[in-house]
Amino acid sequence: MAVTGLHLLLTYECPFECDHCFVWSGPNARRGTLSISDLRMILREGRKIGTVKFVYFEGGESFLYYPVLLKGLRMAREAGFGVGIVTNGYWATTLEDAIEWLKPLKAIGIQDLSVSDDSLHYGEDEENRAAKAVKAAEALGLPVSSIAIEMPKSRKRGPGRKGKPVEGGALMIKGRAATNLAWKMPKHPWRGFAKCTHEDLENPQRVHIDPFGYVQVCQGISIGNFRETPLSEILRNYKPRDDPIVGLLLRGGPAALARAYGVPHEPGYVDECHLCYEVRLALREQFHGILAPDQVYGLFA
Repeated sequence: MAVTGLHLLLTYECPFECDHCFVWSGPNARRGTLSISDLRMILREGRKIGTVKFVYFEGGESFLYYPVLLKGLRMAREAGFGVGIVTNGYWATTLEDAIEWLKPLKAIGIQDLSVSDDSLHYGEDEENRAAKAVKAAEALGLPVSSIAIEMPKSRKRGPGRKGKPVEGGALMIKGRAATNLAWKMPKHPWRGFAKCTHEDLENPQRVHIDPFGYVQVCQGISIGNFRETPLSEILRNYKPRDDPIVGLLLRGGPAALARAYGVPHEPGYVDECHLCYEVRLALREQFHGILAPDQVYGLFA
């Protein structure tokens, strides 16, 4: 398992509550954040792993915990990692103010600022703060890009960039999207979803690490908890074919997962992620430690 990227979900909290969010982020998300001590531990383990090159700070919305974000970025740079941030730009109230928010990031030397800028984040009648955030970053000479997710519509099924971070394009139906958006989209026969087309579960290039310690190869599929087992050990001991969830996904995709455990299902689903998410939701009692955390399945208690 040659992981090159650690994606740190600094918090699940977010000022927005987007219909398409993979992890059900929002103002009512489960409270919690990765502490400076947590970040120090993760970065130390990241160096032990030996293959990690890049650390991303995400959420939720990582700018909600701005002092911790800045400290984490500095520590990651000092440890020799490239660093990036994903944000919705809620903090960019004016161009002048946005520049002040970003000046410390310029000093730290971040390699990427990805700003969510689409109608799922900012409706047609809303002030688009993401655009101001992008302009401010450009004014400072920061490397910046926009993440734009397409609105739900009929679409062709086809492979994406497997195992890569989402940088825009077609919507994936998991998390809140499975509840709020799937009903309005065309469905395809469930048997056809015979492989995972979005994540390289055999040899992941990145993992997501959340405020509650879970190390996830896909949102809601955990392979350990860094509060219980060192991160380097979790990754070293990862045996995907032996995992009761991942193994089936590798052998036959979400359809195999549904079939193997006899999960009741609908005749059709929007995409692979939709079927996989709904099957995992039904299996959580049986595999609670793997199909975690609760937050990713819309449970905030």
